[in-house]
Amino acid sequence: MNYLILEAAPQAGGGSMQFLFTMGLMFLVLYFLIFRPQRKKQKEHQKMIENLQIHDTIITTGGIIGKIVNIKKDKNILVVRVDETNNTKIEFQRNAVAGVINEEVKG
Repeated sequence: MNYLILEAAPQAGGGSMQFLFTMGLMFLVLYFLIFRPQRKKQKEHQKMIENLQIHDTIITTGGIIGKIVNIKKDKNILVVRVDETNNTKIEFQRNAVAGVINEEVKG
């Protein structure tokens, strides 16, 4: 009688391969939908930060818009003029730059 009960129990060996396949497939989907585009975006942002030049108009992550007047490469700092009438300048770290504003779009 005990023999019939043990024989009717489901086998666990076949389900583990299916589970591993499903988890692997989920990892691939996450990689191509989330991780890969995020890495590409980070590389583009890093390239933009490395190519900043004097007289570029930038916007910071805090929303401040200004024109770069000096770059301190040893300290990784940008000096940005935010007001031309008073000649107000602020120093920012390079990684605080969110983007470069094109003059054609701005004006």
